Amino acid sequence: MGKLSVNLCGIPLENPVIPASGTFGFGYEYAELYDINCLGTFSFKGTTREARFGNPTPRIAECTAGLINAVGLQNPGVEQVIARELPKLKECFHKPVMANVSGFSVEDYAYTCRLLDQQEQVGWLEVNVSCPNVHGGGMSFGTDPKAAAEVTAAVKQVTAKPVIVKLSPNVTDIVSIAKACEDAGADGISLINTMLGMRIDLRSRKPIIANTMGGFSGPAIFPVAVRMVYQVAKAVKVPVIGMGGVSSAEDVLEMMLAGATAVEVGAANLVNPYACRDIIRELPNTMERYGIDNLCDIIGGVK
Repeated sequence: MGKLSVNLCGIPLENPVIPASGTFGFGYEYAELYDINCLGTFSFKGTTREARFGNPTPRIAECTAGLINAVGLQNPGVEQVIARELPKLKECFHKPVMANVSGFSVEDYAYTCRLLDQQEQVGWLEVNVSCPNVHGGGMSFGTDPKAAAEVTAAVKQVTAKPVIVKLSPNVTDIVSIAKACEDAGADGISLINTMLGMRIDLRSRKPIIANTMGGFSGPAIFPVAVRMVYQVAKAVKVPVIGMGGVSSAEDVLEMMLAGATAVEVGAANLVNPYACRDIIRELPNTMERYGIDNLCDIIGGVK
């Protein structure tokens, strides 16, 4: 059997497969279906400083080879995540978990990350900079290199664990933003977050989603994700986590060839709750089919 283990920012993973934030809850929901300890790790539901109810419904729209969602970061707030969700998670997941953090100001990010950094179960902080900067006119932190760097630097000042910055694809130059985060101290980069999409109901002639637009994810965005992972991995020295439309073991290998050290699986979990388990099971045979003995050997190995 081929070697599946990788090292992400100094922490070993038994395999590179990671369910993406927002598609795996806080883990214990999926633990009712299978032993989630087979995962490399997972990124839990995006957590903010204060509790959020999220956007009005409907929040989901189906599309060809994907879906659009505008959930709106619904979560109980960081203090309740620490008090209620992490203890339940600890009962069923016995590896370091990735804490996904969102915020609407630099202070929000720093506050939430400081608290989560103190939790024994948390191995990495995945900082989502795709949120609107309420003090900067509503523009996403992740669309401006300076704003993304400011968040990164603020989080690094209050944390000791690896900080992985999650980037939005809704930009002209993804490389400049990734490099700004690296220069500000990021220990890793994850990409891509969802693209921006919209659907219209022909009968009502209104947007299907109450929020009008939402995050487009699924197999249709996979080529865009591979391209951006390739560009960023060539430009930075820190590890890259690739995601965006991953739904098979072949997709994992392709992402790793593009430069990803680990690979997150998002929308596929919503279609098939066993998706990550099945991908991990398929990896050894898929590696053998392509003559791969060790996954570490193919990271950034595209010719």
